[in-house]
Amino acid sequence: MTDTPATPRRRGSVRTEELLEATLDLAAEVGYAGLSIEAVGRRAGVGKHTIYRRWPSKAALLLDALSRVWTSDLDYGDTGNVRADLREQFLRSGKALSSPPIGPVYRAVIAEAQADAALRATLHERFLVTVERSTLDRIARAQDTGELAPGVDLEFAAEVLCGALYYRSLLSARPIDEAAVDGLLDMFMAAYGMAGRASGGA
Repeated sequence: MTDTPATPRRRGSVRTEELLEATLDLAAEVGYAGLSIEAVGRRAGVGKHTIYRRWPSKAALLLDALSRVWTSDLDYGDTGNVRADLREQFLRSGKALSSPPIGPVYRAVIAEAQADAALRATLHERFLVTVERSTLDRIARAQDTGELAPGVDLEFAAEVLCGALYYRSLLSARPIDEAAVDGLLDMFMAAYGMAGRASGGA
């Protein structure tokens, strides 16, 4: 008797995961412009109304699919060493941005968003803000524990850290490799780390 209410929820959760997976697979094959709710439905074996009950548009569906992969695979660790945690996550991010499923799908969405203001706004609200907030949360915790200088607004620093990775991935042919990540983090720690502040004031 108590198991009955949970069964539809479990089925609904599984179906949602199947739809998100089908969306990423299809988007990697045909790009954003070639993606449609109907095509996702055919790939997943459901009617389009099943998808529209969960998502109002293909942009919302695709960005949910991207966010699912990003947040499940690329969360920050918290070892107590902010530089090590940023380094580990940035290297994983770099790999993700240059390989399926995130890489080709994200590049296709970025390209389409340049001519679609609504998509650009949705991309920022549903994806980029999440990435920036995750980075800000991690460095804010480091500030609270004394690893970073107190009393400094870290919001812009989080945007710069994320922006540098996305610039290199999307707008240049240079890799997000260990040298790039280390150089970025060296600048960040020199500006915001306690050791950098101490040497700068000496």
